Formats: sequence, C-alpha cells, structure tokens
Amino acid sequence: MVQNIVVIGSGVMGRGIAYVAAVSGFSVQLCDINEQSLISAKEEIAKIFHKGIERNKITEEERNAAEERLHYTNNMDQSVSHADLIIEAVPEKIEIKKSIFEAIDRLAPAHCLFATNTSTMSPTEIGSFTNRPQKVIAMHFFNPVHKMPLVEIIKGLETDEHTVNVIQETAKRMKKETVVVNEFPGFVTSRISALVGNEAFYMLQEGIGSPEDIDKAIKLGLNYPMGPFELGDLVGLDTRLNNLQYLHKTLGEKYRPAPLLVQYVKAGRLGRKTGKGVYDYTSRGDS
Repeated sequence: MVQNIVVIGSGVMGRGIAYVAAVSGFSVQLCDINEQSLISAKEEIAKIFHKGIERNKITEEERNAAEERLHYTNNMDQSVSHADLIIEAVPEKIEIKKSIFEAIDRLAPAHCLFATNTSTMSPTEIGSFTNRPQKVIAMHFFNPVHKMPLVEIIKGLETDEHTVNVIQETAKRMKKETVVVNEFPGFVTSRISALVGNEAFYMLQEGIGSPEDIDKAIKLGLNYPMGPFELGDLVGLDTRLNNLQYLHKTLGEKYRPAPLLVQYVKAGRLGRKTGKGVYDYTSRGDS
C-alpha cells in the first residue's frame, strides 16, 4: 500500500497534488530545487487550507494533521529514498523529465512506483529512462487539483496491471474518479481541450468576438464550466502552447498553434501566473 508520496515540482500542479495527498492521509514530501518556489507553494497551500476551513470542507483538526504530514524539501536524494510513489510534476519538457526519472530510478527503493503528471507526453518513453518501466505510469491531474474530480490514468507499453491497480486505489484514496486509457498522444482530455482552446484563439484572431463573448458562448451554449480563455489563463498559455506543439508534431496539422497564441506567449502574457494573459488580472485584482 502506498503511504509515502514524493511530489517533484512545486508549481501549480505539484502543490495541488501535494495538498490533496496530505489531506487524504498520505505522508507527503514536496520537492523542488527552487527554494523560492517552495516558499510560494507553502503560502499557496496555506491559503487553500484557510479557504477549506471557511467553506467547511475541512476542520481545523484535519488541517493541522495534514500540515504535519506535509513537508517541503530541496533535497531530492533524501526525499525519494523511502518513497512508495513518486509523482513528477515538472514542466512538459522531455529533457527535464528524462533527468529526473534517471535520477529517481537510481535513488528510489525497488518497490517504488513512478507517475508522471503529464497531459500529453508518453509514459512509455518516460519509462524507458528507468530500469523499471513496468512501474511507470501517467497520472493526469486537473487544475485546480483540490476541486477537479478526475485523474486520467495512462498506461505505457510496459506498465503492468499491479501498477495500474495501485495507482487507481491511490487516486480513490484521494477521493478522485479515474479513467484508465491506453497511451496515445494527448490521451483523451488533452486532445479535446487543446482543440477547443486553439480554435478559440483562431476565432479571436479572426475578430469573430471578444474573449468575454467567446467564453460566454462556450459556457452557456455548450455547458462548459469555464470558457477556453479562462481555462487557458488558469493553466498557463505557455503550457497550452507546449501541449499544442507536441500534438502538432505527433498528430498533425489540425493541432498547429494559432499565431495569436504564439504571440501572447512571446509577449510574456502567460495567464494568471504572470498577471496577464487573454485577460488582465492586475486590473481585476485577482491575479
């Protein structure tokens, strides 16, 4: 049974996964080489705890217990040495993932399972960076992790059934619903989301409507909880562009990134994390 979880990468997804795991009773270490990112993650997780108490989602006692189970570290060598499950949540760059999986393969105990929180990349390729590909799988969490109910579980070519079963049970203990799919670029959700988000940028580029009206049309007309621009700003337009570039390379022309999206990323308009994306969050006061 998984009890000790290490989350590598303390960005938006990593901190969300660490929070949910700690609240669910796991012993968690959130690991990042960037000390400032760890400080930011700790502050953000404290805010989530506070809001959870305000909204009666958790009690003070549950918050205190979860905080005792959650630790922050920049020492990956030490943190992974007793892990049962390592969840990697670093940027979608294969060279970064390769260096991490090669390192944790050397450092983690033999029974430890490896999961990559990727929305598009191949768990088969990532598993090939280790000597235990049968224990490598993808766990695709959704942002914000503490609110979104789904974890998309993606099997690599070598992933064995024991790993699938343990990961499903772990996600269930995190109070998540799961779907298990076979590997193919973009899986299920990312292929659809990337197409919708990219098409919205083409519409904006063509002057069909304002971002507000396009988002409103999608939300009220198709019953989406968020519009494509709202979601893109939340996830990060750089992340959306990385995903599209990968899908364009692997699946073809229909995923070619809209030129306007490329411009936004070049301009540093990445979304909520920079204060400005499609929308300006500095003027809204909610960046």
